[in-house]
Amino acid sequence: MAEPTSVFTRLVLAPNAGPMTLEGTNSYLLAAPGSASVVIVDPGPDDAGHIDALVGHGPVELVLITHLHGDHTEASAELHRRTGAPVRALDPAFCIGGELLNDGEEIAAAGLRISVLATPGHTADSVCFVLDEDGAAGSILTGDTLLGRGTTVLARPDGDLGAYLDSLGRLKNLGPMTVLPGHGPMLPNLEEISSAYLEHRLQRLDEVRAARERLGANATVATVTDAVYRDIEPSVRFAAEYSVEAQLAYLDSAGNDLTS
Repeated sequence: MAEPTSVFTRLVLAPNAGPMTLEGTNSYLLAAPGSASVVIVDPGPDDAGHIDALVGHGPVELVLITHLHGDHTEASAELHRRTGAPVRALDPAFCIGGELLNDGEEIAAAGLRISVLATPGHTADSVCFVLDEDGAAGSILTGDTLLGRGTTVLARPDGDLGAYLDSLGRLKNLGPMTVLPGHGPMLPNLEEISSAYLEHRLQRLDEVRAARERLGANATVATVTDAVYRDIEPSVRFAAEYSVEAQLAYLDSAGNDLTS
């Protein structure tokens, strides 16, 4: 079943709920009112029932990928086989019968104008898709760059905190668009959520910097994680360690550790 999420978008929730995927992957159907075709953003896992739900809303003109992770991309090949629709991504490994996406590109499909915005950080190939005409303030499909609940994991070497901070600043400047995330509920204001993400990341960075100073020679990813994420659930401990590793790498980069 497809749930309306904005004037131009509908959500099909994938059946892959978990600690990292929340309720499941949000796959989106995009189309202007009256369009005979649809665009699919993030087809999700290779689940037969989920794929049936995605193709049951009219001809699929195009499949777009926000980033490389399997919970967003696994169904791409089967969707292409069943519909012939090209699959486009920033990473050539995830393009099937379609061209690479380009930052700043405008795509015309399903009666819509879809703008591509590169937002590296969660992964090097992360992009968002902007629908300027979707409602009063527009909407943006953010993949895992912004989530409907919680914070985004940065796993090195593909995840990069410096790039992510830059991407959050870029998103903040787009104004109060509706946020349609890759996991979790939609959010009403891109400017506010991007600002909150930036504040949280910088606060965590200060905590990691202070913990490393206190621990001295005993500072490792594990010991800093213990100091900063004291109440972390065991099921997502690995995600906290990924984030600490990314933050330590950022601090070790030239000019980022103001205490050194």
